[in-house]
Amino acid sequence: MSLGAKILTVSESASLGEREDRSGDELTRVLVEHGFHIVDRRVVPDGMAPVSAALVELSTGFAGLVVTTGGTGFSPTDVTPEATRAVVEREAPGLAEAMRSVNPLGRLSRGVAGSVGSCLILNVPGSPSGAVESLEAVADVLGHALELLAGRRPH
Repeated sequence: MSLGAKILTVSESASLGEREDRSGDELTRVLVEHGFHIVDRRVVPDGMAPVSAALVELSTGFAGLVVTTGGTGFSPTDVTPEATRAVVEREAPGLAEAMRSVNPLGRLSRGVAGSVGSCLILNVPGSPSGAVESLEAVADVLGHALELLAGRRPH
């Protein structure tokens, strides 16, 4: 089964073309290694409106994975978790906890995970290493989670 994924980078500087989207590149590499095909990849500036609007657009009618990178820390502009909570129908705290547990700095991540219909949204940190570590922490269960969200009963 081929799994679709979309990547949303949340970064003021990357959205302005002032910085390369290294986290998005690394997430693309890791997702492909885990059997996903990248359906869409976008960059938006920090802020509730741009992030939540992009998440609504990316998740509507999509049965797959949306990974956001950036905006999960303590900076005043880091509002990706709040924008995600405004969109998801059900949170998946076990995924967020697993992502936070892989690195001591994970305790500073406020990222959330949750679903909208058959779409699973994960917030990972904006640093390339933090993004990859977080995704790798849950990669083994993502296919199963997406099957369940799609209404299949794989057990």
